[in-house]
Amino acid sequence: MDTYRAFVAIIISFVILLGYQYLFVGFGNKSQAPIEQTKEQSAVVSPEKKAEAAPSLTAPSAEPAGAAAPVRPDRPAREITVETDLYKAVITEDGGAIKSFVLKEHTESIAKDSPGKELVRTTADQGWPLKFSWGSAAPAGLLYDSDAQKVVFGKDGKAVLTMKASAGNGLEIERTFSFDTRSYLIDLTVKVANTSNQPLQGIAQLHQVNSPFEGANAASKFLFAGPSAFINGTLHEVKAKEFADGAKTIQGKIEWAGYASNYFLCGIIPVTDSGASFTMQGTDALTATVIAGNLDTLQPGQSKQYAYHVFYGPKKLTLLKELGYNLDKAVNFGWFDIIAKPTLWLLNFFYGFFRNYGIAIILVTVLFKAVFWPITQKGMKSMKNMQKLQPKMMKIKEKYKDDPAKMNQEVMSLYKTYKVNPLGGCLPMVLQIPIFFALYKVLLQCIELRHAPFMLWITDLSAPDRLWIGFNLPYLGGIPVLTLLMGASMFLQQKLSPTTADPTQAKIMMFLPVVFTFMFLNFASGLVLYWFVNNLLAILQQYMINRTSKPVPVKAR
Repeated sequence: MDTYRAFVAIIISFVILLGYQYLFVGFGNKSQAPIEQTKEQSAVVSPEKKAEAAPSLTAPSAEPAGAAAPVRPDRPAREITVETDLYKAVITEDGGAIKSFVLKEHTESIAKDSPGKELVRTTADQGWPLKFSWGSAAPAGLLYDSDAQKVVFGKDGKAVLTMKASAGNGLEIERTFSFDTRSYLIDLTVKVANTSNQPLQGIAQLHQVNSPFEGANAASKFLFAGPSAFINGTLHEVKAKEFADGAKTIQGKIEWAGYASNYFLCGIIPVTDSGASFTMQGTDALTATVIAGNLDTLQPGQSKQYAYHVFYGPKKLTLLKELGYNLDKAVNFGWFDIIAKPTLWLLNFFYGFFRNYGIAIILVTVLFKAVFWPITQKGMKSMKNMQKLQPKMMKIKEKYKDDPAKMNQEVMSLYKTYKVNPLGGCLPMVLQIPIFFALYKVLLQCIELRHAPFMLWITDLSAPDRLWIGFNLPYLGGIPVLTLLMGASMFLQQKLSPTTADPTQAKIMMFLPVVFTFMFLNFASGLVLYWFVNNLLAILQQYMINRTSKPVPVKAR
């Protein structure tokens, strides 16, 4: 039975290791291959000269081949600044696109002088998001004329910006942005009018071009970043490898679609029937997406209006729920949703009292431990009793070593006589695995924990803990103090736990803290804090059991 326990512990550790690789890192590298040109989709423009720059590309389009070039007056495009309580945006007359969108309540880094978080990370050559096209009749690159060069908010906290453009074929386009200084949600209406003397056909398309919001760090590569949409009641998160060889289109009822990272979302919500398909192409470094409607025909003198909501902001669960449109589905905890969301609620609840997410994590850990205390208590007692039965079991194995069937029968009879459950010691650890992964998802995905400090050297609970000592250590950078303390606590927990009679098996069990320490080196410090506190509580519980446990009376057989 000791062999069974040892191998179960090893299997569980490998389940965590493999689960971590599968769920958070993924096997293999994401494809960086350029897009191949197709008949239905636009082709990739040649890469920029800079080797490190992302390739330029034309946003995927449903326009027919040979679409007319944009009609552009001979003047430079002006830029209009929009500043609210939550963000500062720059809208350019070049395509009516968003050139910059900086969040005020979220910064690029934890540095004191860090600027606000920029959600538009592309250049003019690569393309800017929120351009509108209407088939070949109105390409996306029109030059607009805005009614103002500065957006002024009224006493009600709202403002409107109108931009007009002419496609040169009798098609007139009017874009109207409506801003609220207290909301991330922007209303966008696009009116298309046919002033020519012949019918015009086109498909309303709203384009986005995005580069990853987060820089290269240990946390960002573990979770999804790319095209994301809620279509036909299902969340779609499309990895770059799925459209590396050509554009990918998802059709259906689009509630919202856009580009998401683990912390931020650039989403578009079609309000009218302007959302029927979501097309994406590009690479990890640069992704183009299009929300397209159905084919419309405008007779001379007719017009049609398309309405959208635009959300550029943090993936904060409570905020997204308040806005509606199923935007909260962008916060995707996967299989662990049923545990992760209550965990997040508890973290925010405790944070409301102590204003420190590190303390909140400790209190959540204590609460979880209290819930599982009776089960853990029973399991630890079972392990303790198993240890005390070792001498008796060794005698049975020696006596019936040539009769395995009889030996198993006698061992099971021994368990029944002393009311020992051989699986009781494994149950507590198995129950902690879902909580482990759920908390991991919470700590990496929830915007509340991004750049959240704890104390001393731990300044970001969503990043690995490192104590900087003035120079970089190979691979680590700084000293992972909390991770080492966690490994030491796990080692102490193993020393206090009932040991097997086999020295080889005992060494295997004592090696597990080393495995876990290396595995946790690049985990979020908040998760390491949870595991460390959990270990301390387990040590306390084991110490109490060891002090109060009475010897199991071994009857003569």
